[in-house]
Amino acid sequence: MIVRKATLKDAMGIGKVHVDSWCSTYKHIVPDDYLNNLSYEQRTELWAQQLADSNKYIVVAENDLGDIIGFASASKRDTNPLPNSNYVETLYLLEEYQGKGIGKQLLKDLFVYFRLKNDQTIFVEVLAENNTKYFYEHFGATLNTSLQVTIGGKVLEELVYEWNDVNKVVALLSD
Repeated sequence: MIVRKATLKDAMGIGKVHVDSWCSTYKHIVPDDYLNNLSYEQRTELWAQQLADSNKYIVVAENDLGDIIGFASASKRDTNPLPNSNYVETLYLLEEYQGKGIGKQLLKDLFVYFRLKNDQTIFVEVLAENNTKYFYEHFGATLNTSLQVTIGGKVLEELVYEWNDVNKVVALLSD
């Protein structure tokens, strides 16, 4: 398994992981109608656009066969609440690869990137019902605030976590 910077040719693989991981992760959280209408084609197009954006940093995890099994992305937002801050925008793995340390490797790659950019505060948003929040908490994220989002017509609570010491997180992820 390797983690590497994504290229435009990875859009289809990322799109597939995005759809499949949403369907497994958000089952019983996000309405079925919404999940059933996700499409590989739409997500492939979305990721082709994301990969063409120089303000995005996107990495993929590949299995030994060269198939994309996970991805993560970071980006600054126009609405960044603090100077020198950034966001873990996405981190998704196919269900069968979860719990094997791959998410940790993807997150570490993002934090090494944040360190190179001299970012000091990193945010991540996660649905309150998503157990991934414990993954972020394990690596030092603390709850900053919560807000409401609507997905597929359902109002959900989204938690906003933050890290304030990028070097400390890189050290935690290196263990």
